[in-house]
Amino acid sequence: MLDNILSTAMQKIAEVTDLESLQHIKAEFLGKNSQINAEMKKLGIMDGEERKIFGQKINQIKEQIQYSLNAKSTKLEEQQWDQVFLSEKLDLSMPSRPFSKGSIHPITQSLAELVQIFASFGFQVKEGPSIESDWYNFTALSIDENHPARQMHDTFYLKNGQLLRTHTSPMQIRTIESGPPPFKFICPGRTYRCDSDTTHTPMFHQIEGMVIDKNINMGHLKYVIAETIKQFFEQPNIEVRFRPSFFPFTEPSAEVDLRFKGNDSWLEVLGCGMVHPKVLQNCKIDSEEYRGFAFGLGLERFAMLKYGIKDLRQFYEGDQRWINHYNFASLDIPNIVNGLTR
Repeated sequence: MLDNILSTAMQKIAEVTDLESLQHIKAEFLGKNSQINAEMKKLGIMDGEERKIFGQKINQIKEQIQYSLNAKSTKLEEQQWDQVFLSEKLDLSMPSRPFSKGSIHPITQSLAELVQIFASFGFQVKEGPSIESDWYNFTALSIDENHPARQMHDTFYLKNGQLLRTHTSPMQIRTIESGPPPFKFICPGRTYRCDSDTTHTPMFHQIEGMVIDKNINMGHLKYVIAETIKQFFEQPNIEVRFRPSFFPFTEPSAEVDLRFKGNDSWLEVLGCGMVHPKVLQNCKIDSEEYRGFAFGLGLERFAMLKYGIKDLRQFYEGDQRWINHYNFASLDIPNIVNGLTR
């Protein structure tokens, strides 16, 4: 079965002629619902030695497919640029473009807006390293070695046993280890996962928040999230709903959807929940006395929804035309009093 998957993948990669189709092939063979992942599920019913051999073979096939995808992507990009160079010839005798001042990127702007909102609720800002240990990134958050959530994170592992953080949650653990409760803070920053398409990039930004104190309940969480969404999108009539979900580090857990006025469809925007007692115990906090809530949102997704940006990859392509269209004045600092945006 694995050999058939590999040969089929190699054939499709060899025949593909455009980058968009190549992304579909990547999703077909390496995505979350791929045949490879279906094969990986068999590991759970195998004995130790058989599991080891089968797991090694799966990893070898994944590496072969990924290598071929990368090589094909490079080749197609070169062909694409060759066409661009042919169609967009430059007249070098023309005068240079006038000098223009710098501006604020939509990611920076959205981060400043959200920090302003959370600051109004009394949240502090905590920042931490991009390179993390397995303990802080997974284990301390109740994501043990065999937990399926590890597969979902598509982690970049480093040679020394460390990794590029897949979320900013490690900074939550580092913060609550640093002293006794109460805590009330957000952790903004870059995160990294091995994925790239119109809705995923290998590097992206998250803001995660946490409150730990006595007598904290789900009502506090719902109020903070609902008010943050309404203030960020500057639409007091926006609808917000909480759906039951599962995260290994919260219980109960919920996903949050929003719906703009006049729109029939709901859009998922973040995950949240009450901090799991095991997480508190891992950080030596009395889970009988203290409770808390946590949440995490993708900064790019919030910016895309607010400013009408369709493709996540455009944030990082550096296209000056796109930047000129979506930029913000460098001295137009957002604040709650005067309004976040103009």
